[in-house]
Order: sequence, then structure tokens, then C-alpha cells
Amino acid sequence: MGAFEYTALDAGGKERKGILEGDTPRHIRQQLRERQLLPVTVNEVSEREAGRQRSFGSLRRVSAADVTLLTRQLATLVHAGLPLEESLLAVSQQTEKPRVQSILLGVRSRVMEGHTLADGLAEFPRVFPEIYRATVAAGEQAGHLDTVLERLADYTESREEIRQKILAAMLYPIVLTVMCFLIVAALMVYVVPKVISVFQASKAKLPLITRILIGTSHFLRVNGIWLVLGTVVTVVLVRRWLRNPAARRRFHHLVLRMPLAGKLVRGFNTARFTRTFSILSMSSVPVLDALRIAGEVVTSLPMRDAVLEAAERVREGAPIGRSLGVSKLFPPMTIHLISSGESSGELDAMLAQAAVSQERELDAIMAAMVGLLGPLLIVIMGLFVMGIVFAMLLPIFRLDDLIH
Repeated sequence: MGAFEYTALDAGGKERKGILEGDTPRHIRQQLRERQLLPVTVNEVSEREAGRQRSFGSLRRVSAADVTLLTRQLATLVHAGLPLEESLLAVSQQTEKPRVQSILLGVRSRVMEGHTLADGLAEFPRVFPEIYRATVAAGEQAGHLDTVLERLADYTESREEIRQKILAAMLYPIVLTVMCFLIVAALMVYVVPKVISVFQASKAKLPLITRILIGTSHFLRVNGIWLVLGTVVTVVLVRRWLRNPAARRRFHHLVLRMPLAGKLVRGFNTARFTRTFSILSMSSVPVLDALRIAGEVVTSLPMRDAVLEAAERVREGAPIGRSLGVSKLFPPMTIHLISSGESSGELDAMLAQAAVSQERELDAIMAAMVGLLGPLLIVIMGLFVMGIVFAMLLPIFRLDDLIH
């Protein structure tokens, strides 16, 4: 029995959409006719989802919050002793989002056909990434599916929290920067010309700072639109250039060498890597597979390459900590904690501790940046405005010289 999405017309000609379970599309159409509905389209959920991924992809993604919620609900029901197919049905009925419901029913249909939960999740790779599926597969094999699902819910929550913290930390400086730029641009383009025109009419020699202000204002009024267009074109070209893996790798190398940006990138990726590696290791995923999957969540290409090279060394019998330390891209504290976990047999705990340590350090850096950037941007804006006002007032102070 599978899950099918349908579109049908009722007796009044109104379009109805929904999800039904049945053996075949013909069976679904029969159910619709029994409900006095005229079938228009009937598609199996997995096939419809594949079409969505090819056509819309990122426009219709299931959010991390949705995945976390359904994982937590599923873990609770499985822990309570409900059969897996009943748990999936209950969670699908609980959600208010049609797409989440269709995905859960699609997974349930695979489970009822005799497939494992991990195989059912594999039908929707854009919703359930490889780390999710590998962890579930390990939990099913070990017989601890409920515990593994709880860990997955914690993991997705922690990742979402980190992302939200970074976005919140970046939002204030970005908004403040944009406002500063708009205010200064408005002064230069609209206010300055009206005030300075009074002094230009005198045809007297104006102070240097005033002449610079007049030239800058004229340049912005004449070429402002071209500056905006040039900026947009530059951003588009850079984005296209970064699609090339070799170019993106060079750019990431450059970022890692920057003092502050490099530290932030290393900290963020190290936290993601150790957190992912920790949950995979705790879920009894083989070390080499865990390293490979954890490496996929690393966004910095040089650091991802370092993880893959470390996996090759581990395959040859080298310790994990020493293999990761060769690249010198991961913080020494993380390498020491991993090496200590290997020698003591508590790798899971040490990986989790390394993740917590990096997340705390990242929080401290972001908090310091936000605390510093806000006042700094205000001071810079104040200096710009003060310079503009001073350039406009200086000719007034020298009015007698200008007249004579």
C-alpha cells in the first residue's frame, strides 16, 4: 500500500487536494469516486517529490524545525511501544503541513512494503540528508531506534540554534551598515547640492574640504546608478565564479588565512564536524563512514579535504586525532580532545565536549563582534556626517573672505 497525492473536483466543480493510501492509482481513483469526487490527477508521493526536487528544489524545502518536530514526535511514539507504521501515521495526522504529511505517508508506505525506515527516508534525500539516514540505519540495526531518534532531534535542534545565532549576530551590523550608507548617500545626493549651490554662485575659491564634498556629490549624482549596477554585476560574476570548485577552494583558502574571518570559519565548521561525528559515533556508525558523512557537513572546502585525507589515513591504521591534526586547520584543543577520547575509549564523549567547547567559543566571538561593530559603525557614520556638516559650514565661517 502506498501514499498518493490527488487533485479532484467535487459536485460543485471546486478543486480538492489531499492524500490517500491505496494499492494503485486506480484504487485511489475508485476511492475518490466513492466520495463523489471526480479524479483529475493521482500521483505517488515519492514520484511527486522527485519531480518537485528537479523543478522547484529549494523553493519548497521542509524546514529544519519541521524535521526536528517530526523526529521528536516519532521518537516519543516509538519509545512508547507503538509499531513504526502506526507511529508514522500518527505523526502525519498530527502535522498541519500537507507536504510533511505526504512525505511521512510516503515513508510509511515503504515501511509497510517491508523496507526499513532508513530505506523509506532515502526516497526523500533533500528532506532527510545522509547523516540522518545513516544514523537511523545504525539505530535500526542496533535495536535502539527510539534513542537514536532522540539524538537526531537534539542534533537538528542544535544545528538550527547555531544557524539562528549566526543570523541574529549578523543582522544588526548589516542593517546598521545599510542605514549608514543610505543616510550618507541621501545627504550627498539631495542635501549637499542645495546648500553648496549658494556658495558656488559667489564664484569665490572655496575651502579644499568643501570642493572635495562638491566633487563627490556631483560624482554620485551623475554616476550613482552606474555604481549600483556595477556592484550588482560584480556580485553576480563573483557568485558565478565561485560555482567553479577550484575557484571556490582558492577563495576558501584565502578566507582561512584572514585573522578574524578564518577563526570564525574554522570554529563554525569544527563545531559542525565534531557534533555530527559525535552523534554518528554514538549511534554505532562505522568510524570511516562517520568521518566521511561528518566531512560532508563542513562547508569550507580545504577543511572538508582535510577530513577526507584523514579518513584515508585512518583506513590505513592511523589514529583519528593525529590524522586530523596533519592539516593544522582544526583547533589544537579539538585535536587533543579527540586523541584523548581515542586513548581512553571515550571518543563519543570527547567529540561532544569538543563540539560544546567550539560552540561556546563561537558564541563568545560573535557576541564580542556584535558588541564592537555596533558602536564602531555609529562612530564611523558620525564622522562622515560631521565631515559633511563641517564642509558645508566652513564657507559660512569664511563668508567675509568669500565676499571680498
